[in-house]
Amino acid sequence: MLIRVHGPALPTGEIFDAVIVDGLWSEEDFLFSDLEINGWVLPGLVDVHTHPGTKKPGDELDEKLLKEQMLAMVQSGILAIRSPGLAGTPPDWFSNDNELPKSFNAGPWLAKPGQFISGWGRRVATSDFPAVAAAQAGVSGWCKIIVDWGIDDEPISLEVMQNIVTAVHAAGGRVAAHSQQSAGSTAAIVAGVDSLEHGMWLNPDLLDQMASNGTVLVPTLKVFQSAVDRVREKTAGPKQDWYVQGTDRHPGLIKSAFDAGVLILAGSDSADFSIVAEVLALADTGITPLEAIASASWRAREFLGLASLKVGTAADAVIYAEDPRKNLAILAHPAWVIRAGKVARRPILG
Repeated sequence: MLIRVHGPALPTGEIFDAVIVDGLWSEEDFLFSDLEINGWVLPGLVDVHTHPGTKKPGDELDEKLLKEQMLAMVQSGILAIRSPGLAGTPPDWFSNDNELPKSFNAGPWLAKPGQFISGWGRRVATSDFPAVAAAQAGVSGWCKIIVDWGIDDEPISLEVMQNIVTAVHAAGGRVAAHSQQSAGSTAAIVAGVDSLEHGMWLNPDLLDQMASNGTVLVPTLKVFQSAVDRVREKTAGPKQDWYVQGTDRHPGLIKSAFDAGVLILAGSDSADFSIVAEVLALADTGITPLEAIASASWRAREFLGLASLKVGTAADAVIYAEDPRKNLAILAHPAWVIRAGKVARRPILG
């Protein structure tokens, strides 16, 4: 089937007009096409922080659920994902099935002994961290480090984080760092990690260094906001203060990071949590609608090494009936979804 896609495309709003040949975008001039799709064209949505394959923290990886969730992602327009932490070794099809999102993973979470979620991740002795992290990055391209955990836990030190980053980069990999406390995020940023996940309680004084290093921030804002009211109802104490106050300051931190030149990317921190909700939350911080969309589309694709609407590359696109810049909520309602040159979703006719 010869498919032509035509319409204004983001980020520029200029007209995109291309046909799909052998799953790739082409500018060949065909007189006729079997299907012509018109509308506002996006390169495809991305969730750069999601953990599919389980129903709750600590569960083993469920391959059937994993595929179901990933198929649902495609239907919603999510055509690429990064999983910075998986509950088990992913099956071969995880990264090689064109009916599913293009997928990247960091293997198991790597944490200090006694920290992180029971049943998940791998506990690593301090002396072994650089070698273990580099080995994981050699397998999947990424490793995920739990730099800090409980509010009374000792975070991984700056020296160890520097050794981890050096070893992983030497192996050609990248480091994703979980941090929700000031000391942990400081160690991660100064060490030069590639992405800071969450970043709650990040010291704003580090934002310029973060931007200079090229460290991206994946704030997962909406998942915190979704739980904060329940946390407010719990017994008062240091843990409640940490969560509530951290969530309340997070939007301002995100805007400050954006203003400092830090790349902000959208992650849901869930397999069934809408990435569009995260885009809306990011826009509420004061980031422009276009940049909020970019955090879950072309900028995220570039971060993962994926092209966007470029001739000769995989034909991934989400097409909408109206301009998403003027109505961000339309992102949750794609008219058409094209994954690797095939129609994955089309309008439902009444």
